[in-house]
Amino acid sequence: MASTYTPLGIELQATGENAGTWGTKTNTNLSLVEQISGGYIAKSIAGSAQTTALAVSDGSTGAELAHRMIEFTGTITGNQIVTIPIDVQTFYFLRNSTSGSHTVQFKYASGSGDSFTFAATDKGDKIVFATGNDGTNPDIDTLAIGTGISDVVDDTSPQLGGNLDTNSHNILIDDAHFLADENGNEQIIFQTTSSAVNQFDVTNAATGNAPSISATGDDSNIDMVLIPKGTGETKIGTGAANATLTSSGAHDLILDTNSGTNSGNITITDGSNGNITLTPNGTGDVVAVADTLTVGDADAAATISSNGAGTLTLTTGGASDLVLNTNSGTDSGNITITDGSNGNITLTPNGTGDVVASADTLTVGDSGAAAVINSNGAGTLTVTTGGASDLILNTNGGTSAGTVTLTDGSNGDITIAPDGTGRAKVTNATGTSSTQVVTTDGKGIAFAMVFGY
Repeated sequence: MASTYTPLGIELQATGENAGTWGTKTNTNLSLVEQISGGYIAKSIAGSAQTTALAVSDGSTGAELAHRMIEFTGTITGNQIVTIPIDVQTFYFLRNSTSGSHTVQFKYASGSGDSFTFAATDKGDKIVFATGNDGTNPDIDTLAIGTGISDVVDDTSPQLGGNLDTNSHNILIDDAHFLADENGNEQIIFQTTSSAVNQFDVTNAATGNAPSISATGDDSNIDMVLIPKGTGETKIGTGAANATLTSSGAHDLILDTNSGTNSGNITITDGSNGNITLTPNGTGDVVAVADTLTVGDADAAATISSNGAGTLTLTTGGASDLVLNTNSGTDSGNITITDGSNGNITLTPNGTGDVVASADTLTVGDSGAAAVINSNGAGTLTVTTGGASDLILNTNGGTSAGTVTLTDGSNGDITIAPDGTGRAKVTNATGTSSTQVVTTDGKGIAFAMVFGY
């Protein structure tokens, strides 16, 4: 009866076989046992995507699969598969020392049992067990390395040697967890907790500055606090698209400082046609630091008004004129309030436009000085009515005053009517050498020359 061999190549000698060579074969078997129990081999799997079979070598040492530790080497330019025969049952220390960002899979040569795969960036070690647990579909199982800790909870100071890929799964931390969204992006979800304060600090190792995200409050009311350090900024959005800051539901959005203590606020009211209200604190002002302030939308008239019965004041922020016009001054007249002591207020229509005062009474002058209406330059000053109405000149709103009435209409009279016993006087240039008096008795007109009057 001839000798047989184990799946790893050890010769099982039949009774009465190998006379004269039994010692040599036994020594080879012992060498094989030593190689299987503690042997090391470096196996190059360099190249593009391929399958490399680790073959058995019956009755001799050196077979690649009959070593305890196998180190995979070489530069790989595609995903690799390394196989062992389907009847092998042993365990291996595997090390992935290849160059190139591709996977290395260790499996049985056939069947649909479990296998082990080094990830494209995993250049580490692994203990795997070739179970030989099925005649057609055996499994490759993985075993823990190092201290034998199989659960993170058993390690009181766990550390990562690289980035942690959640592989679309959650990492639960009490009632907060990391969650991979539908785009594969990880996010942190905070849920209610019995703790008084929950906080995540992100520390810059070079400076020690630690911005933080904290959650405070009870189960029903939790505040989220983002705390940049120094002159740090809190940014929203990706930088590749518009960012939106909004309330969660049909609620107003209020922006303020110091939790609203001694702070004004901006309130964006939720609802159709809702207002946006800017409310300074106390006597504070709303300051728009811009060269141009635009109000109104493109389809409706705009109005600036006082909020209540108070006076509305428009003023400049320094020693500058205030100019009011339309369409940024294009084809527009303007009102210029000149800054400075005794500064003018100038109304300048555009082109041949007029200054129109749509009021029953137009008052000029202040209460302490005479008022003058004159032409602006050498042109003639014309005072006229805006339609078919008489023009009346008087003083003091017509109280205790005579009048000059220019009657509108063809052949209209000019009527001079002194108040009470007053007289209508025509005075020369000096008003001292002579006076010409025109009087009427209701029937005719008499002229009298009075000298020294």
